[in-house]
Amino acid sequence: MPAPTSPADLFRHSLRLLLDKDIPAWVALWAEDGVMEFPFAPDGWPRRLEGKEAVAAYMRHYPDHIDLHDFPELRIHQTTDPQTVVVEMRGVGRLVESDAPFDMTYIAVVTVRDGHFTSYRDYWNPLAVQEPGADFLGSSR
Repeated sequence: MPAPTSPADLFRHSLRLLLDKDIPAWVALWAEDGVMEFPFAPDGWPRRLEGKEAVAAYMRHYPDHIDLHDFPELRIHQTTDPQTVVVEMRGVGRLVESDAPFDMTYIAVVTVRDGHFTSYRDYWNPLAVQEPGADFLGSSR
């Protein structure tokens, strides 16, 4: 079954893939030249990933560190650009290493072209990576 092409439907589909821990299928939703940005990333964490391969490398070990259970409170807002949505959501689950609860609030600005993510600005709380087990990148902090 092909991935949905509307930005809202593609985003919902991507969340299902994350819950299923299907990172290869999640990465497949990206355009080859897609860009993922983290404007609030702390020192030692990437602020910009350019291209599908960079996104794949960043996400490769995510399920080994964060076990997502749900995305409650999902709200997707259409913008004046029909290919861009603003998403508000919470991701809840547990940190694999410590079994501590994981509860992160996100705002994302996402653009889709031809059924693939081309731009994804992820505004997440950098204070959350101070929790043991959340530092899945091995940052230099």
